[in-house]
Amino acid sequence: MQNQIQILWVDDEIEFLKSHILFLESKGYAIKTVNSAIDALEILQKQKFDIIFLDENMPGMTGLEMLDSLRNTLDETPVVMITKSEEERIMESALGNNIKDYLIKPVNPNQILMAIKKITDHRKLRSAKTTTDYQTAFRELGTEIYDCRTSSDWYGVYKKLIWWELALQDSGSPEDMQEILLMQKTTANTEFAKFIKKNYESWFAPKFDERPIMSPSVLKHHVFPHLGDDKVMIIVIDNLRFDQWLAIKPAISKHYKVEKEEMYFSILPTATQYARNSLFSGLMPEGIKRTYPDLWRDEDDEGAKNEFEKDLFKNYLSRHGHKMPFYFEKASNVKSARKVMENPARFIEHSLSVLVYNFVDILSHARTDVDVIKELASSEPAYRNLTRSWYEHSPLSKLIEYLSQNKVRLFITTDHGSIKINNPVKIIGDRDTTTNLRYKHGKNLNYKDGKVFEVSKPEAIGLPRLNVSGNFVFACENDFFAYPNNYNYYVNYYKDTFQHGGVSLEEMLIPIISLTPNK
Repeated sequence: MQNQIQILWVDDEIEFLKSHILFLESKGYAIKTVNSAIDALEILQKQKFDIIFLDENMPGMTGLEMLDSLRNTLDETPVVMITKSEEERIMESALGNNIKDYLIKPVNPNQILMAIKKITDHRKLRSAKTTTDYQTAFRELGTEIYDCRTSSDWYGVYKKLIWWELALQDSGSPEDMQEILLMQKTTANTEFAKFIKKNYESWFAPKFDERPIMSPSVLKHHVFPHLGDDKVMIIVIDNLRFDQWLAIKPAISKHYKVEKEEMYFSILPTATQYARNSLFSGLMPEGIKRTYPDLWRDEDDEGAKNEFEKDLFKNYLSRHGHKMPFYFEKASNVKSARKVMENPARFIEHSLSVLVYNFVDILSHARTDVDVIKELASSEPAYRNLTRSWYEHSPLSKLIEYLSQNKVRLFITTDHGSIKINNPVKIIGDRDTTTNLRYKHGKNLNYKDGKVFEVSKPEAIGLPRLNVSGNFVFACENDFFAYPNNYNYYVNYYKDTFQHGGVSLEEMLIPIISLTPNK
């Protein structure tokens, strides 16, 4: 049967449960039985199940020990623990391992059947209710998208879109309903691009007081008020979208309480060279180049474009009267990330520490170049799951646990997000045109009008002019720039990859999270 519920039953006395197995099979369930935790672990590496019945007291490896070894691989697979013991200790351990139900031996077939129905019916009811609720909210959310007039309006709409996307995914709602949500996100990005084209340049006009919190002001607004009160740590996870934050939030919440969960606007281009330098300097890129010319690198300059972040941050603190020493570290590759936990005490020796952690950005670029990562992150839900799995096994998760134990106030943010691109837009430029897929800077750029956000005077949006007549153009929604030469190869290689630099909700509306240690 195509939709048969697949059940794994693990019990060292499974031969005495034949009548139970036959009863459940007569009800249409597919039962796989094993008599040891070791055998179960081997099977679970090859096959997924809808429900696991697990005996707690087995020789060799107990049920709870088996769950500990599977903590990060079972995902949401419901487990029903079966045991002879009513000890409070066993029950607490079972609940601590997110057991869905708990049965005391001896069990009869009807108890088992009720446990199954409780799990499967809950899933069906939750899916049906979530689908119905979204259908009700669809029209209202659509109206909100077209009525957005301010940055705050867009924060609210984007949060709702992400909430519904995750709710529909997690509840197992029908694929066609999830596709409708994605279509609504596409509509939102179309309207958001119109909003940016209409308003972005005005945010940089003299004495304009309605600019949203953006890259240059986010640390001053959210972090600086807390300097001097507690030990503070800023963790910048490069290229972290709001939905990816929500994917790792449950793991972080084991150690930290989320005090504020907010967003800010990344500047354009939504690329590391511009957005992160702006974040750490408190200045727009044009201001960095003018004020600290030795600390800025143009796109055509040799060398790393973000090598002066520590110096920029030091100057930023000084301009606002903060003279305290601070610790600054960058984990820019897998090797340096592993060193994060070699001496974690260095992060708490000063009242302020900063860590730039690049793994999500590495993951995004690997999604373009490495076939196995393409498979693992083939969709938005898979990309979120991969982010969550990375975090749970990363040195960063251990560091955050350590920081919580040492009562360090934590701020988690990023410099920009990314969007899955799939619509090529032809562009022609000279050989000095920048290479990014989501924005271009150059002279005599030729492209289809209306498909891009064009800025003819870079200084009008706080960007340095790289040559006398050059301008910036930004791809909007899920578009990406492609040259006519070798067009088909170029498009096929980059289509459906995650990129950044342009105008979209995913790239520009990004998280700034304030956290306090759990007591």
